[in-house]
Amino acid sequence: MAIIREIFLGFIKVHILHHASEGEICGVEMMEELKRHGYAISPGTLYPTLHLLEREGYLKGEERLVAGRRRRYYRATEKGRKALEEAKVKIRELVEEVLE
Repeated sequence: MAIIREIFLGFIKVHILHHASEGEICGVEMMEELKRHGYAISPGTLYPTLHLLEREGYLKGEERLVAGRRRRYYRATEKGRKALEEAKVKIRELVEEVLE
């Protein structure tokens, strides 16, 4: 269902901001993290999401060469951390109401 995908992508963005606020993240690590939570997300979904968050100023990326491969590492910007804090309040409020 399309609505489930939209909801899922919203939560993925929040999850990305959460981890990027705690420290550096890269796409491969985020796919593993999400898989650990039971979500199989393809690179074709994750990387455009990371690029969008960077383009919109929520993440700051930096390319590095790691074991002969180029990897992009991301950290949350101040804008990203503020968005995360706002999202937490809204998520808590909505989830508490829905799960009552």
